[in-house]
Amino acid sequence: MGDSTSSTNTPPATHLAIASLSGEALHQAVDAQSGAEKRALSYSLTIHHLFCETLNSKLPGDRILADYFRAHKKHGSKDRRVIRESLFGLFRWHGWLKGLPQQDATQHWFAQLALTATLESHGWQEIIQAWRGFSGLAELGQLKPDSNLTEKQALLETSIPGQAFAFDDLAPDWFWAHFPASPEMRQQLVESLCSRPPIWGRLQGITLAKAQAQLAEQGITASGSDFFSDAINLGHKSLNLNALPLYSEGKVEIQDLGSQVIGNICAPKADEIWWDACSGAGGKSLQLRSLMLKQDKQASGKVIASDIRRKPLEELAKRAKRAKFKGITTQPWLSDALPVPARHFDGVLVDAPCSCTGTWRRNPDMRWLDDVSAITDKASLQLDILSRACEAVKPGGALVYATCSISPAENQAVVEAFLKKRTDFSLQTLTHPFTGEATSMLTVLPYQADSDGMFVAKMIRQD
Repeated sequence: MGDSTSSTNTPPATHLAIASLSGEALHQAVDAQSGAEKRALSYSLTIHHLFCETLNSKLPGDRILADYFRAHKKHGSKDRRVIRESLFGLFRWHGWLKGLPQQDATQHWFAQLALTATLESHGWQEIIQAWRGFSGLAELGQLKPDSNLTEKQALLETSIPGQAFAFDDLAPDWFWAHFPASPEMRQQLVESLCSRPPIWGRLQGITLAKAQAQLAEQGITASGSDFFSDAINLGHKSLNLNALPLYSEGKVEIQDLGSQVIGNICAPKADEIWWDACSGAGGKSLQLRSLMLKQDKQASGKVIASDIRRKPLEELAKRAKRAKFKGITTQPWLSDALPVPARHFDGVLVDAPCSCTGTWRRNPDMRWLDDVSAITDKASLQLDILSRACEAVKPGGALVYATCSISPAENQAVVEAFLKKRTDFSLQTLTHPFTGEATSMLTVLPYQADSDGMFVAKMIRQD
């Protein structure tokens, strides 16, 4: 296990070897004869370009991919699917793939593509066979689409004798140093990190049954949640949201189930005034208002959303208009001073900037782009924001601290440091919505309900 204080800014040798390949080298290294082989080679060149650009730029892979598709409109839907799913599959399994026995750099690349497609049970068999042939790998076994992590581990160990594939290798060493857990919990976490999450939505002003019926007319099978009546699971396939009337009419907002926990812990009453102090584009602001309106269609409560960035606040205004929500206003942070009145709010939500380790399942590239500073550099900022924002809570009001991190350094440690300074706040006991556990600081892990990971604590101001 790596030293948690070390930096990993220097790319591993495997990254450097892949990045050193060129399109010309890949062309020269293989003799593509059939149509399938030529398509496989073409895909491999594109995926290699995107993989390397993501590693080198350290920008999110989904942004790199979106920019590429905007600039290259020649790709049809099938091409886009092969490229997209192969790219993110490579990052999902990178912890194992980077440990493959070193060989010719081009063969190493094609081996990664072939093994990724096998582990992900992709359907483009002719392409996979061509990649395997280019790599020099022996015939690979088959996996069922619902194969678990142990079965995938066994396939690799059979296909590549003498090579170990440990579960912990699927996340960086520095992360494990900041995620104290039992071996069983670690395996469950890795299993979830290596599976694709569903698209979760939250219903606004429409019942689940009506939403399911409308989606079924468009060929989309949706299901509800055992935990929240307004949650909806839209499946795993990519969706053109703008083509969905439910979305364009503001009846559904895309919000992960783990994120929905935060608003339900806030539990705003219909007549309360809440401040979302780090709102971003306002997903939780919308949820707070929606929860008020579920109690009373004429709810007199209000939500004020603040952020240091103007564009996300503009996006929130558009989303609120689409949902026909009144009672949401925006107020940007202009300085360190509170942008809202002190001791004024029934509730303040601080959804603090964080490492986003809880969203690694949805963003597998971030596991390998970040280093330990993603966790260690955040706590002082988080404590500072929490300490400033708490001044807006009125006596008897609630202060909710949340992150999409699953590292105690950004979560429990920040809350404990805050409470040492502010004895006028006390923790409230919460019930974990997915496990039923009573706890004062709640961590949602991805495997508990097929969601992102989250943390939330709720405090009450005493004076």
